[in-house]
Amino acid sequence: MTLAVLVPLGLKISISLLVFSVGLGTAPGELMYLIRHPGRMTRALLAMNLVMPVIAVLAAKLVPMERSVAITLVALSLSPVPPMLPRKMLKAGGGHAYVASLLFTSAALSVIWIPLACAVIDKMFPADLSVPPLAVAPVVAISVVGPMIAGVAIRLLSEPLADWLIKPASILATALLALTGLVVVMKMAPLIAGQIGDGLVIILGAFVILGLLVGHLVGGPDPADRTVLALATATRHPGIAIAIAHINFPTEQAVPAAVVIYLVVSAVLSLPYLAWRKNRSGTGDPAIRRQHGQVRP
Repeated sequence: MTLAVLVPLGLKISISLLVFSVGLGTAPGELMYLIRHPGRMTRALLAMNLVMPVIAVLAAKLVPMERSVAITLVALSLSPVPPMLPRKMLKAGGGHAYVASLLFTSAALSVIWIPLACAVIDKMFPADLSVPPLAVAPVVAISVVGPMIAGVAIRLLSEPLADWLIKPASILATALLALTGLVVVMKMAPLIAGQIGDGLVIILGAFVILGLLVGHLVGGPDPADRTVLALATATRHPGIAIAIAHINFPTEQAVPAAVVIYLVVSAVLSLPYLAWRKNRSGTGDPAIRRQHGQVRP
């Protein structure tokens, strides 16, 4: 196999393994957590699927920016929770059921939501946006839904086996993701370097900060929920964002590089927010989190 084949395959396997490791620690009933808590689900959908797309579309129309950056913003705003985020959410004090259900539900709904949102945006601001559900479904199935269900199924059959598999699956996924991610960055270095400048980092940084602010404000009374939703609103699935952009604008070769830069910007800007939340609420203490039912004993 060539490097061009191995790198995308490595990314897919590593991302699937990350979600699989989350599924291994998830009881079947936890996937339906948001269905049983409609208030939390409404707040998540409001922040992620309504407010951020509106902000992205308005910014693309009103703020002078490169076409590739505008496409990146809109595509990111329509994408669900990224598979790499749950671990950070759990470390920040998020309840396991809420985090797992948010990952699973946002991905499953994106198959319907993304084509619908594109159709609405295209009516308001004609741009030939069109994403068939079947174009989104394979990415969602491979990166989130399939691995999550597989992990949950193994836990249902044998909890000891699931508990034993979590650590090696997580370690392998992290190592493989780091390796393939490094190769991607090295191969895309010229494109990434060409994208930096002209206000790109500032625009992407503003998008992340607004996402953190929106998720935090909409997250509800529970401090842990607010932290989790802030991270989910500010950080989106890069693979689905690139797929949305490629389907509608296949000639925009700069979008993947812009998405890589966005991932770095979102990771950096999330750090001070996470530090502030941990210092304010003490959610970094496992004992406190356990008292609130956020981690298993």
